[in-house]
Amino acid sequence: MIDYNYAEYAWQKTEQLLAIDSPSGYTKKAAEWVKNEFSALGFDAKITVKGGVLIDFGGMNENDGLFLEAHCDTLGGMVAEVKGSGRLRIVNIGGMNANNAEAENVRVYTRNGKVIEGTLQLINASTHVNGDYSSTKRTFDSTEVVLDEDVKNAADARALGIEVGDIVCFDPRTKRTSSGYLKSRFLDDKLSVGILFGFAKYIKDNAVTLPRRTYAHVTVYEEVGHGGSASVPAGVTEAISVDMGCVGNGLQCTEKQVSICAKDSGGPYSYEVTGKLIDAAKKTGADYAVDVYPYYGSDVEATLRAGHDIRHGLIGAGVYASHGYERSHMDGVMNTLRVLVGYLGI
Repeated sequence: MIDYNYAEYAWQKTEQLLAIDSPSGYTKKAAEWVKNEFSALGFDAKITVKGGVLIDFGGMNENDGLFLEAHCDTLGGMVAEVKGSGRLRIVNIGGMNANNAEAENVRVYTRNGKVIEGTLQLINASTHVNGDYSSTKRTFDSTEVVLDEDVKNAADARALGIEVGDIVCFDPRTKRTSSGYLKSRFLDDKLSVGILFGFAKYIKDNAVTLPRRTYAHVTVYEEVGHGGSASVPAGVTEAISVDMGCVGNGLQCTEKQVSICAKDSGGPYSYEVTGKLIDAAKKTGADYAVDVYPYYGSDVEATLRAGHDIRHGLIGAGVYASHGYERSHMDGVMNTLRVLVGYLGI
């Protein structure tokens, strides 16, 4: 039976990956790191043409393959305008929301290789000056990036190498508490990539031969909807997204549980696969909840929409405050690992 050491390893890898900025479209460094770390564990890992990472865990039955999908791309921003003031108007990448991005530190990656720091602030952000501060609706048109450089106009900003199309990355502020809570932006879905590392190390350490051929795809465009639409190996019959589990009003899951999703905004997941995930949780003693997510889409749904003839499911450690400053727990990591091991019967 898998033990807590593998949850610890999963978090170690998660922390390392969270330190690599990787909004959708700017994921090369993160993907190379993922590939190299899986290769170091002894698994065949390669970068796909699209930029994701395909990992082969081996296994016996090649005609009933299992495909595990997680993503290392995150929310972020892109420079849309260099203003006359030298400040930047940005647009969101994925579901980044100005309401919870305001006052966050950012890094602007220029095409010439420079990294310029700044902060996303409300326009006219001083409450002692702006009488409408509290009532102003937060959007990416009412906020701007204030650069931490001596910039007085657009020419000054452009002299730093900043231009329209540059990537803007938000500080994840990663922290683990003494009580086991995990707090960071972008636990969705770097925590699940870490969980796949924990699963891979368990296979390696115990010299496990999987009963069915098993692959993982760490995708790089999930946050914009098409991450899992390609790179499915021949013989795969089932695909499971290992993504964040939702925590919120109307749902059962907590941060300490593994969430099994029965349906989201894209429709129901395979009744058969969902049932087997529940059975795996029961068999391994994983603390789990089954929920319906009202506003959610996953890599594996992109896989189905691309025309692949497979069954699909979705699990993940419970995550609160999704697409904001997110929180999970080490117990949620452990319970997700238990379900993966139980699903494969190892």
